[in-house]
Amino acid sequence: MATTSNLSIDNNNHKQKAYSINIHCANCAAKIERKINELSDVDNATISVLTKRLTLIAKNPDELLPTIQKIADKIEPGTIISQLEENTSNSTSNYAEKIYLIENLDCANCGAKIEKKLNELPEIQSAQLTFATKKLKIVAQNPDALLPQINKIANSIENGIKIINADDVSSKSHQNTKKILDEKTIDIIEIVFGAILFIIGEFTSLVPDQYTLYLYIIAYLILGFHVLKTAITNLFHGNVFDENFLMSIATLGAFAIKEYPEAVGVMLFYRIGEYFEERATEKSRSQIMDAVDLRPETVNLLHGDKISIISAYEAKVGDILLVRAGDRIPVDGIVIEGESRLDTSPVTGEPVPIKIAPNSSITSGCLNISGAIKMKVEKPLSESMVSRILQAVENAAANKPKIDKFITRFARIYTPIVVLVATLTAIIPSLITGDWEHWIYTALTFLVISCPCALVLSVPLAFFSGIGSGSKQGILFKGGLALEALKNIKTIVMDKTGTLTHGNFTVKTINPTNNYTKEELLALCASCEKISSHPIAISIINEATKQKLNLKTTTDNQEIAGEGIICTIDKQKIYCGNKRLMQRFNIALPDDLPINAGTEIFIGIDDKYAGSIVIDDTIKDDAKSTIAKLKNLGLTTAMLTGDNEHSAYAVANEVGIDKVHAKLLPEDKLKKLSSLRQEHGNVFFVGDGINDAPILAGADVGAAMGSGADAAIEAADVVFMNSKVHSIFQAINISRDTIRIAWQNVVFALGVKILIMILGLMGFASMWAAVFADTGVAMICILNSIRILYKNY
Repeated sequence: MATTSNLSIDNNNHKQKAYSINIHCANCAAKIERKINELSDVDNATISVLTKRLTLIAKNPDELLPTIQKIADKIEPGTIISQLEENTSNSTSNYAEKIYLIENLDCANCGAKIEKKLNELPEIQSAQLTFATKKLKIVAQNPDALLPQINKIANSIENGIKIINADDVSSKSHQNTKKILDEKTIDIIEIVFGAILFIIGEFTSLVPDQYTLYLYIIAYLILGFHVLKTAITNLFHGNVFDENFLMSIATLGAFAIKEYPEAVGVMLFYRIGEYFEERATEKSRSQIMDAVDLRPETVNLLHGDKISIISAYEAKVGDILLVRAGDRIPVDGIVIEGESRLDTSPVTGEPVPIKIAPNSSITSGCLNISGAIKMKVEKPLSESMVSRILQAVENAAANKPKIDKFITRFARIYTPIVVLVATLTAIIPSLITGDWEHWIYTALTFLVISCPCALVLSVPLAFFSGIGSGSKQGILFKGGLALEALKNIKTIVMDKTGTLTHGNFTVKTINPTNNYTKEELLALCASCEKISSHPIAISIINEATKQKLNLKTTTDNQEIAGEGIICTIDKQKIYCGNKRLMQRFNIALPDDLPINAGTEIFIGIDDKYAGSIVIDDTIKDDAKSTIAKLKNLGLTTAMLTGDNEHSAYAVANEVGIDKVHAKLLPEDKLKKLSSLRQEHGNVFFVGDGINDAPILAGADVGAAMGSGADAAIEAADVVFMNSKVHSIFQAINISRDTIRIAWQNVVFALGVKILIMILGLMGFASMWAAVFADTGVAMICILNSIRILYKNY
């Protein structure tokens, strides 16, 4: 895990030193990095998630380590920052990440134990087990070589688990499905036969008294053989507090105190509860995965006029595919023949179909509605949108929120505490009252409810449902932490262009001085803007093309971020940009400039003002109504933009934004964000431009419009695939519902268990009630969690 530390002295007598940091969340890393850089003793700090390294430049880096560790713990609990070992040839960059499938894992609490054990292995840098997706992510130098050891650890905690390579997913999933069906059948047969014998035993008149005990023993063995076998196996592996072991002790104890019907009945209803709990978990998992897994199995490959059906994974860039009406777009590509309408709602949540024709870019997962089209593959399936969405959801499920981590830690102490209470209940009151049978029976009820599965399962499932609900509506949450953090947001900060407005700029007016015509000024400006990919530049070039103007060749091109462009045309220096660019090069602007509502581009030729071009943008239809809804939630709204004040205030007044900060450079936005956080509380920033990437990482939660730059999307915690302002409101409501339901599950599960314990101490609760407090409560929590999927936001 370690690599050679780099220690050097810079010109300011500051030392540069590298440390190991076990961080997996890029956004958390950015926040930790920002906080460290705010320290007065730090000259510079950078964190690489890829190499797991923190590089620190300071006078005494080692002395700052305790302070930095506190910062990391506050942002991402469990982060460890440590010294790198000297003179070792291994590099963290040699570590590989591998995904494995987990078969036969039925217990969420056992999954948490397996993850903990795997993270204790020195060969493994990190292990993330996600019960909701039944996947295990291992980061190690050679993960496959560790697979036998990983399987051994998993089976020591829950017998029968298989951890397999996820490469051949289709064949293995088929085999796995067949095995699950067999297990279901066996479970049903055992439950039915056990229940028949139990019912016969209850009607003792049907069986002579001397045979009743044997009947109960046979019924118990049919129902409990697998539980007893697993308990004994796990006991030899040191799992004393395993659910199977505790259930075995509880029911065998009932036999010992001659509560035969109770022992069999409890095992019967435990098995029934377990069966329905597993089915409910599996059903909820499949519902979520079906909603987000839009990957096709096959595609129609065209060879001239011939069609061959191939696996979607075999489709290569450049292949021509046929997509009939009613089919999903299989991979990202471009239409080369045919016209149709496309339902993009599975990807963006947008209900209105869009028209597609030759040269239209199309995204995988969308539904072709009306006509057959031919498309050229531009990205293979592994890189297409359907795979990216699925990967984002799976990664989000693996990125655990703080409440989940808390419940996992709590579960480790919950069971030992309940077992201790059960032991004390069996001994102390019995010594006082002499009624050993009653108090042992009460203690046995405590053992039945001592497994924390309802707690460990329901919280991550609630978050997984929230993530799934968001993806159905075109909102990609990149982790449970982002979903959790949204609940505490107090201020919504938005960029203007591309966020509140469409970003589809058009030239509104051209205002040349007397020395130039409108066409000459537009042609000069468009010639300069050719080097830029900014939407404003594109709109100017489009207008020049529309007017069929000849653009000239430029030299000495220079782009100044947040200000504009400088270039040379026919030995003349051309300046195109905002007022800051004109001021930088002492180009005087007229005193009587008209006030324009749009974005104004000033043009200077050599050292003289030549005119301006006004670019206009349109406000998104849902901006005004969404801002009103956000205010009703008690949130403050603000706009940070590099645009001029007049244009910024015009948009803000139209949609109802509370605070406006205009004419900001990218670094100024980050400073304003910090001041807004200090003034109003946690900040949710929404933007779409490449210049927004630093502020997206610096916000408490950052969201990017899906139509924006890739760098912004990568830096964001949340991505709005449909680029709607309304998605901000939806994301916050999904977050609030998810957190509320997660805590509902925790309070309900603990409340019922505590209530049954109290009633047991008072002599009112039986072991049957304890079974409900275990498996029954877990099932109710599962059903409560998945209701997020069915709510419209």
